[in-house]
Formats: sequence, structure tokens, C-alpha cells
Amino acid sequence: MKIVIPGGTGQVGTILKRELAEAGHEVVVLTRRPVRDGEVRWDGETLGPWVEVVDGSDVVINLAGRSVNCRYTQANLRAMMDSRVRSAEVVGEAVAAAARPPRAWLQMSTATVYAHSFVAPNDETTGVLGGDEAGVPGYWGYSVEIAKAWERAQERADTPHTRKVALRAAMVMSPDRGGVFDVLLRLARLGLGGPVAGGGQYVSWICDRDFARAVQFLIERDDLDGPVNLAAPEPLPQRDFMRALRAAWGVPVGLPATKWMAELGAFALRSDTELLLKSRRVVPGRLLDAGFSFDHAGWPDAAANLARRVRGGRDVTRAMADGMV
Repeated sequence: MKIVIPGGTGQVGTILKRELAEAGHEVVVLTRRPVRDGEVRWDGETLGPWVEVVDGSDVVINLAGRSVNCRYTQANLRAMMDSRVRSAEVVGEAVAAAARPPRAWLQMSTATVYAHSFVAPNDETTGVLGGDEAGVPGYWGYSVEIAKAWERAQERADTPHTRKVALRAAMVMSPDRGGVFDVLLRLARLGLGGPVAGGGQYVSWICDRDFARAVQFLIERDDLDGPVNLAAPEPLPQRDFMRALRAAWGVPVGLPATKWMAELGAFALRSDTELLLKSRRVVPGRLLDAGFSFDHAGWPDAAANLARRVRGGRDVTRAMADGMV
């Protein structure tokens, strides 16, 4: 199949391109700064010559949007909203104008759309969308509005010949440098991988290979459309999540952090505490009902697998530096 990935140069796009290419598919990435074979220039805002690669393709997977790994200032939140909504709109315009439209359009979304919840898990049918929770920072509601607007842009696109799926993705864990697992592992190795603000908030996650397998599953399943949660079936409290990560790497102790300490750390990392403090208890109801099987359903097993892959990659890198491979 020919698969086009707008915004495919980030962590998730790199994972998908690697896994889809290894599965034998032709992958074209749309990016503002093409530098490699298989990359085509676009600006994420306007139609242009790039629409030619959409016309005649089999699948479009739109990942475009400003990274959430930043301080949630008013300007950055507006940039997140604008970049996500406009890129989805312009992808919809390209699909609608295609003489041979793709049969499926998978649009990135986020598990952040669900409410901050410590109790009931959120699936696609019974899950509660966020935005009205009491006792949380007001801008968390704006994050939910971004997610809802992102999905509406896809829903409103007039693409009757193309099946549309919204990927409500949890944090994608991979051994790649710079990804979320890399950051969390670095904190654990420094002895800072303890509970944050008590650690009762739930962490929803999915390992990289299950994410890519789920995407391929959704491509093949013509009977699935609308929102689909891409999250492992066993979310767990942050304190347990970090304990399992420390065990996977062999770190015996993780210092706890209060909420104000988390604020200082997020400020130093130019990130935001919503990523640490919001309780995301999200489960993959539709994937499980459709028969998808996770290779890594539980976090202790997934963390151990990721740790082995990190160590293996570093061993190869050291061997290359020593001239052994």
C-alpha cells in the first residue's frame, strides 16, 4: 500500500514509518523541511503540489500539530489549536479533491480528551470527555477543547469515499532518543523517578510496536471508524508506573516530588505539569472488542522490554565506536 503521513518526522511518525516500511508499504512523509528520500514539502496550512501524493494513495495518517512538550502559555496553546485544526482541515480538502481518494484517513487525536479521573476507566462508549472537572487548572479544559476541535475538523470534512478514524492515543513508549520513555528513564536513573504529588494519578500508555500494530489493524478493518483509543488495556497509578520502570532498569530508589517540585521541574524542562498530574485512565474498548491482541498489555512487561531494547541499542553504538561492528 501507499501510505502518506503528514507531520511524520516526530517520534510517533518515525515509529510508524519504520514499522510500515518494514511491513513492505510505500511510505511518503509530508514535512516542512524535507531532507530524505520519501519526504515531500508541505506547510500544513495550504494546498500545494503535495496533494499529488494524496491522490491515488491508499491511506493517509495525519500526525501534524505543534508538540505538546512545551510550556502551556496562551501563545503555545493557541499554536497547538491552530496547527492541529488547520492541518486536519487541509488534509480533508486534499482528500475531498482527489480523483482517487484514499480508502482510509487516520487522524491523530489524544487520550487527553477524556476527563481527569481516578475512578472509572474511560473507553470510547462510556468514557467521560473532559473540560468540566472541578479542582483542576482552567487551562486543562483548553487542552480538551483542542482535542475536540481536532476531531471535529476531521468529522466535518466532506470525504464520502474515505473511511475516517480518530486515533485517541495515549503516551507512546519507545526506546528512541528524545521520546517520552527516554525522558522518564533519565529521571529514574537520576533517582528522581518516584511518585509525583502522591502518585495516584493514572498513566495511560502504549508501547511503540503495539501502537504501530494497532494502526495497521485499523487500516485493514474497514468496519471500524470514528474515535478509537490507542492505549494499553492496563493503565496504572503513576507511583506504580515509575516503580515498574525503576525495576526494569535496576534503580532501587525514586525520590518523591510534591506538586510545587513538579512545577519547578517542568519549568526547567520547558514542559508542563499537566503531562504529569492529569489522571488519564483510558482503556482500548473498541480495539479489544474488534479482536486486537496486545503484545504488551501490562506495563511491567513493556518496561522490561523497552529497557532491554535501550541497552541493546547502546551496546551496538558502543561496539560501532570501538570498531567492532
